[in-house]
Amino acid sequence: MPDSIQQIPEAFIPFFWDVHIEQLEPAVHRRFIIERLLNEGDHHTLQWLFSTYTQDDILQTVRSSRNLSRKTARYWQLYFDLKEEEMRCFGMSLTKPDNLF
Repeated sequence: MPDSIQQIPEAFIPFFWDVHIEQLEPAVHRRFIIERLLNEGDHHTLQWLFSTYTQDDILQTVRSSRNLSRKTARYWQLYFDLKEEEMRCFGMSLTKPDNLF
C-alpha cells in the first residue's frame, strides 16, 4: 500500500450506503473497501483504488473474497489471469441446482 493513504472521497458515499463512511479507515478496512468498490464502483473508483492500494492488495482481495458478484469476479479473473480454483468466490455454492438438498 502506498505510504500516504488517501481518505475515501465524499463522492464515494453512495457506494457505502450501509456504513458511516467517516468511520472507514482505508488501511484498516482495506478488504471491505476494495470488495465494495470492485462490485459497485465505476472507473473513478477504480482509479482511486489503484492509486490508494497496491495491485497486490487488490489481487489478494480478488483471490480471497467470497463477496464478489459473479460478473465482477469474472472480470477480475480475466484481468489478473486467474483460474477459478485460485478464487474463493467460485467455490461450492449452496444454491447450485445439484446442491439444494
